[in-house]
Amino acid sequence: MNYSNGLVNARGKQPLLSFGVISDVQYADIPDGRSFLGIPRYYRHSLLVLQRAVEKWNEQKLKFVINFGDIVDGFCPKDQSLTATKKVMDEFNLFDGPVYHMIGNHCLYNLPRENLLPLLNIHSSNNLAYYDFSPIPEYRFIILDGYDISAIGWPKDHPNTLKALHFLEERNPNSDKNSPNGLVGLERRFLMFNGAVGKEQLEWLDRVLQDATKLNQKVVLCCHLPLDPNASSTEALLWNYDEVMDVVHRYNCVKVCLSGHAHKGGYSIDSYGVHHRVLEAALECPPSTNAFGYIDLFHDSLLLSVTSYGVNFSSLQQTLIVTASLEPGQVLKAGEDQITLTWSLNTTFAAGIDLPTKL
Repeated sequence: MNYSNGLVNARGKQPLLSFGVISDVQYADIPDGRSFLGIPRYYRHSLLVLQRAVEKWNEQKLKFVINFGDIVDGFCPKDQSLTATKKVMDEFNLFDGPVYHMIGNHCLYNLPRENLLPLLNIHSSNNLAYYDFSPIPEYRFIILDGYDISAIGWPKDHPNTLKALHFLEERNPNSDKNSPNGLVGLERRFLMFNGAVGKEQLEWLDRVLQDATKLNQKVVLCCHLPLDPNASSTEALLWNYDEVMDVVHRYNCVKVCLSGHAHKGGYSIDSYGVHHRVLEAALECPPSTNAFGYIDLFHDSLLLSVTSYGVNFSSLQQTLIVTASLEPGQVLKAGEDQITLTWSLNTTFAAGIDLPTKL
C-alpha cells in the first residue's frame, strides 16, 4: 500500500486554493486558569489569537476558514454564554469570506443546539450539525457532528441524550462519567465530554463518499473529535471513531482527517494511508503567541502552514519533510517573533512502519 495515499510533495506549485484553520478558542471573560491536567489556559487572550488569525487570513486572501469547534469555554458564566458566543462570532465575521463551523463540547455546555446552530450559520431542520461543501470541483469537505449521540446539548429527554447515557452506563462504571479512572486502553474514550456519530449520519457519510468517488473528488474530513488513536490522547477520541473510519476506508477518496479537541495536537497516518492532523488549541497559547494556520490544496497534495506554540517536530523527521521560515543563524525574540513551519510527507519513508503518536 502506498503510504502517500495520493499526497505528494507539492512545493513550488501554485495551490488550487488556500483556507484558514483554527480550533478550541474557548474564550471567556474570566481570569486565566488551568485544565484538570494543570495546563495553563488563557481565556481572554484566546480572543486576541482569533483576531490575529483573521487579520492574517485576510492579508493572505484565503478562500474560506474552518473553525474546529469550542469557541466559548465551559467555565464561561452561563449568564454570559450568549454574549460571549456573539463576541467570538463577531470576530469570525470580520473574515472576508465564508467561515464553516462545527460544534464542540464547550459550545454545548454554553448553549443548547437550537440556539447555538443559527449563531454558527449551521442551518438544520433537526438540529444536527453535519454537512458538506465543495469549494472547487476537485475537492469536497465533510463536516461531521461528533455530538450527534451525546449527553450534552440535547434536551434531557431527547432520544440521543438517552442513547448516550445508556452507552456511557454500559462502558464507564464511574459515577463521574467524565472520569476515566479504571478504564483501560481505548476504553478511556468513553467519557461524557466526548460523543458519537449516529446511524443516520454514518449512512449519510457513506452516500457522500460514494458521490465524491463518482466525481473523482478528494475529500477532507473534519470533526471536532479526533478519529485516530495515534494522533490523539485516547481520552479525546470520538466514541465510535472506528465505525466512522470503517466507512471512510471503504473508499479511497478521503485524504486527510482534521480535528481539534485534543489541545496538544497530533499527527498520524493510518494503515490505509489516510492522514490525521489534530490542531493545537488557541486557548492554551501563552500571551503574544498563536495557534492557527492555513492549508494549501493542490491537485495531488495538501500542505499545512502553522503559526503555533510548543510544537516539537523532532520525532517526525523520518516521516515528514519540515521547513521553517527561519534564516540560518537567526535569533528569535520570545513573545515578539513568529515562525512558520511547513511540512509534507516524505514519500521515501517505508510503508508499514508505525508512526509516532504525538507532535
